Amino acid sequence: MTSISPILIDFPESFETERLCIRAPQWGDGIQVNEAIHESIAELKPWLPFAKTLPTLEESESNARQHRLNFLARTDMILYITDKHTGDFIGSSGLHQIDWDARKFEIGYWLRTSCTGKGYMTEAVTGIAQFAIDHLQANRIEIRCDDRNTSSSQVAIRTGFTLEGTLRNHKMNDGQWVSTMIFAKVRGIEY
Repeated sequence: MTSISPILIDFPESFETERLCIRAPQWGDGIQVNEAIHESIAELKPWLPFAKTLPTLEESESNARQHRLNFLARTDMILYITDKHTGDFIGSSGLHQIDWDARKFEIGYWLRTSCTGKGYMTEAVTGIAQFAIDHLQANRIEIRCDDRNTSSSQVAIRTGFTLEGTLRNHKMNDGQWVSTMIFAKVRGIEY
């Protein structure tokens, strides 16, 4: 495949699954994201660096706008997950650590607390992986998570990702060493 500037790659900014609309951030999304983070801070704090402190509404809107710009620049592709019938914000995911030459992407995700246990993230990750395969010609898609985060690792398993290994004592989190599990789907093997 010839290397072209990612800016020139056209693909949809939104798509739907059975229950969800998964889309690029827009101006004005900060309020819903802020509400979800405030609702879910206790569950997010152990795993996600952005949840170490509660953001202000202005910070959430600024972040949503920066996420929009990054999406357009194709440098990091945050995706917001909403209920396709009500429009309610459910959580966030996206394609990160992008290597356009290798067509490698990492899926990250979080859900607001009131929406956990309903299969939303399994549905979203399945849809995002298929989006990456169909529209971005992904050769490799990874999910990385703290080895203590069983909810996150279960999503990877349920969506057909293969555990390739664990990076032991990979990084520090709140002064403690943590290990990172790496799951992947690879073109020619899993799809």
